[in-house]
Amino acid sequence: MSNDPLHGITLERIVKQLENEFGWEHLGHLIPINCFLKDPSVKSSLKFLRKTPWAREKVEKLYIERIINKGR
Repeated sequence: MSNDPLHGITLERIVKQLENEFGWEHLGHLIPINCFLKDPSVKSSLKFLRKTPWAREKVEKLYIERIINKGR
């Protein structure tokens, strides 16, 4: 079994769950990146995050802290 808490979880699922939990506006406040601040959508966010490792890292960290660890 993998020790990676994100094992088997797609980036699309992460973005959708964070958007459902916080909404785009609050998500943009938590992680101030343009894909969340200016005309946000799942599709545009995925496109940006897939080619921007530092931003993806922040999103994954938020997901682990607020979604995965919340259930524990």
